[in-house]
Amino acid sequence: MTINKNAEGEKLTVSLEGRLDTTTAPDLEAELKSALDGIKELVFDLSSIEYISSAGLRVLLSAHKSMNSAGGSMIIKGANEEIMEIFDVTGFIDILNIES
Repeated sequence: MTINKNAEGEKLTVSLEGRLDTTTAPDLEAELKSALDGIKELVFDLSSIEYISSAGLRVLLSAHKSMNSAGGSMIIKGANEEIMEIFDVTGFIDILNIES
């Protein structure tokens, strides 16, 4: 998986490419830990994600909780049909702020 970060003031956009699974989720988690200080708006661009596992969902939920506790917001953009179905089946569609 490739992780690209673009910070603009208090906004951080994280673009992911490939698979967010058990192997790659720890990498994303580590990247976020060092990148969220001072961030009020976190945007995940999932337009190039092919697959997301429960480990990937856990990282997204953790980031969501971190942003909420810091008084910020998190948006997920660009999820394809398969990823949206995973969000729907797991109930994440009701928890996360997902834009199509």
